[in-house]
Amino acid sequence: MDWTAFSVSLQLAAWTCLLILPVAVVVARVLAWREFRGKSVVEALILLPLVLPPTVLGFYLLVGFGSETGVGKFVAGLTGQTLVFSFLGILLASLVVNLPFAVQPMQRAFEGIPANVREAAWVSGLSSWETFRRIELPLAWPGIVSSMALVFAHSLGEFGVILMIGGNIPGETQTLSIAIYDRVQAFRNDEASIMAAALLVFSFVAIVIVNIMARRRLLR
Repeated sequence: MDWTAFSVSLQLAAWTCLLILPVAVVVARVLAWREFRGKSVVEALILLPLVLPPTVLGFYLLVGFGSETGVGKFVAGLTGQTLVFSFLGILLASLVVNLPFAVQPMQRAFEGIPANVREAAWVSGLSSWETFRRIELPLAWPGIVSSMALVFAHSLGEFGVILMIGGNIPGETQTLSIAIYDRVQAFRNDEASIMAAALLVFSFVAIVIVNIMARRRLLR
């Protein structure tokens, strides 16, 4: 097991979950309960990373994160480092790639809350914030847990986009999936099999969590 690559993968997955959670909750709630012009376009843009080849998405992110772009210059001026070939770069790329995995389960969970439940809370004197915190979040919790399980597992296993943005720098951007690729290229299949088994376990656990949460929503 390459513990350095494993540590980078865990940090990437943890930071991705932490940063994407509040954004996904807000976006999912808006998409679930509000109708507005261009909503279908917004939903399509969120789902786009699911259908785009990783090389295509990675290429556009590589161009967008370049040192000559507005984003690249802003980050370089703020942090003193470039986005390309850095942990910050692969973290931002991970947020983009994982947005559909975060938003979709939450959106379905919020859509499953009857409108009259919220209306009853408002009639009872609860503010919009109190209704969200005390009513909506507990009812949507299975969807939120499912989305975070998917995001965590997918972040651990992401390969193409991460390789294009971050390269293969040990201790910085070399994740477990990239380390597996390296071992296979070097014909060190025994080491690759151990790391692949670790990702398999994480993916299996994530699917189990999603299924359990889905059953809880159905039985609610």
